[in-house]
Amino acid sequence: MSRTALNSLILILCSAVLFACAPTGIYHTVQPGQTLYRIARTYKVEESRLASINNIKDPKQLKASQRIFIPGATRKLHVPSTSVTSNKSTSSPSRKTTTTAEAQAKPSTVKTAPRKTTTTAKESVTTSKPAKGLFVWPAKGKVLNKFGKQGQKVYKGIEINLKKGSTVTAAASGKVIYSGNAIPGYGNLVILEHSDSFFSIYGYNHKNLVEIDDFVGQGEKIALSGLPPNGQSARLHFEIRKGKSAVNPILYLP
Repeated sequence: MSRTALNSLILILCSAVLFACAPTGIYHTVQPGQTLYRIARTYKVEESRLASINNIKDPKQLKASQRIFIPGATRKLHVPSTSVTSNKSTSSPSRKTTTTAEAQAKPSTVKTAPRKTTTTAKESVTTSKPAKGLFVWPAKGKVLNKFGKQGQKVYKGIEINLKKGSTVTAAASGKVIYSGNAIPGYGNLVILEHSDSFFSIYGYNHKNLVEIDDFVGQGEKIALSGLPPNGQSARLHFEIRKGKSAVNPILYLP
């Protein structure tokens, strides 16, 4: 079998594995005043399970804009906030300050009205960029091969230099949809499914530590690093996919 044919086979097999399962959860973005207890109760999931899956050691430290993976959920639900009343009371004393600020802003708003279009355009461009920090590094090490074309090869992800047996952790919370070595070229392989059609792939493992249908939290140990099938030095092959497309992991890592 030619190298081109083998690469095509790998892509086909990976696609089959990735899309054999339906979405198994969603991400809920925490709003001001929401607690883990209320989120768990709204989605009918045990609070302790949410804390474990999302690696939350202290539920009281939950922050606004934090993303919480909700296993089994199919749509986003409204979670009541506990700070609605307190927001109203705290806003009353600052009424004079707010009025003064509004009065000062009115002249500048009229004069700078034409600039609103420019500001809106900048914001729309920003939101279209990849979410930096959506994933975390699965291991610490030098990047040996970057995403994209490197010489005569095209890499669908990055390769991180590691000692054999080093810890490999989940780059984001999600569900294990594949754990095995049946896909040529990847050795022992783990594939995690995340919300918003994201998948993360961890190849060349010496040993997989998770099984299919396991839920793992971000930063949780999922494998031990190993050697590539071609006999190169120990490393981790790491991919992030958005739907069927491989994307540059660096754009999503902190």
